[in-house]
Amino acid sequence: MTIATAPKSSIDSLLLNVSHAKLTVSPEHFDQLCLDNPDLRLELTKDGELIVMPPTGGESGKRNFNLGVEVGIWSRQTDLGEAFDSSTGYDFTQIGGGKMSPDVSWIEKSRLVGVDIVGFISIVPDFVIELRSATDNLMPLQEKMQEYQRLGVRLGLLINPKNKQVEVYRSGQATVLESPSSIDCGDVMPGFVLSMDRIW
Repeated sequence: MTIATAPKSSIDSLLLNVSHAKLTVSPEHFDQLCLDNPDLRLELTKDGELIVMPPTGGESGKRNFNLGVEVGIWSRQTDLGEAFDSSTGYDFTQIGGGKMSPDVSWIEKSRLVGVDIVGFISIVPDFVIELRSATDNLMPLQEKMQEYQRLGVRLGLLINPKNKQVEVYRSGQATVLESPSSIDCGDVMPGFVLSMDRIW
């Protein structure tokens, strides 16, 4: 007697396009997703919506690197705090927020005393940068900046290379700078002026 068996499929998994669906997960499930998918950049909104961010293109990657270098060099020279890159996750769930990853962030040194930074950082950064890539819609980034502002970020920059604009978010207000050559961040980061030469 012979037993018929189904041919083995060369496909091990099925991929679903969920780009037009809203996926919600709990903070605990989000943490597990991050552990199970270390190569993905994931965020969780305050409403539990899962955001999957695709890799950036080369131009955005270069700009983001240059922004990180500018903040990092200043931070190292002044030793006033710590700078973090776009892979750093923040956990704002205890204060009514989500779990977010700014492109660049900085925290003043005294605020890090006793804070565990091995996993998601549980305090609000003093400074954040979000860089709009060629494929990013502007409105979700503006909403993200408003959320940072609501949570208590003291200074936030939304950099939009496409329009050569920088939206500056400070304590309850937002202003737009047209083609600035530099941005003075000294009210939060003493002596730091962000040069835009390598961004435009």
